[in-house]
Amino acid sequence: MTHQTVIAVDLGAESGRVMAVHFDGQSLELEELHRFPNTTVTVNGTLHWNFLRLWEDIQAGIVKGKALNPLSIGVDTWGVDFGLLDSQGNLVGNPVHYRDGRTTGMMDIAFNKLPQADIFAHTGIQFMPINTVYQMLSIVENQSPQLEIADTFLTAPDLLNYWLTGTKVCEFSNATTTQMFNPTTGTWATEMMDKLGIPSEIFPEIVQPGTRLGEYEGKAGIAPACHDT
Repeated sequence: MTHQTVIAVDLGAESGRVMAVHFDGQSLELEELHRFPNTTVTVNGTLHWNFLRLWEDIQAGIVKGKALNPLSIGVDTWGVDFGLLDSQGNLVGNPVHYRDGRTTGMMDIAFNKLPQADIFAHTGIQFMPINTVYQMLSIVENQSPQLEIADTFLTAPDLLNYWLTGTKVCEFSNATTTQMFNPTTGTWATEMMDKLGIPSEIFPEIVQPGTRLGEYEGKAGIAPACHDT
């Protein structure tokens, strides 16, 4: 087997890195191309991720790896956070940080709409206020105008993989962090979402790790296991 290299973008809640992963047929070797902080921005009292800064650093790392002629590229990040796109694929607002206070009281509101046991039966994961379902419920409850123009929901790594490849899908491992994935059916928990008033029609296809999404500058864009844990 000839030597092969891929580019892996790994974003954590505090920092990110772009890595070249080399495989000689027997073992893997990691080469750090670019490391950068993952900083937050507060605007009008709302805590946001700085996604455009992250995108800039991702591109900088990719440029540093071009000479290695990588076969593919993919992104993983933390869980639960997301972006909304309009019908033309434009980001609707900057993604909000899971530690922002907008989810305060949302679990109680959810349980008033649907018993806690029912939510667990649909999703089967730990109850945490930061889960995507309560972030989405806060948008619904506040009657955010973002919902009027939102056409597609993408989790954080899926948003970056979309910017790389133009493909709008949600990868399985990160979808499971939303508390909107039904492990029994293997699809979105649409029945639960409908009862909570969350527009299930904006949620795209869920794909498995290793799915080829498209290309970025001639390199295959791959959905890895997109949840960093």
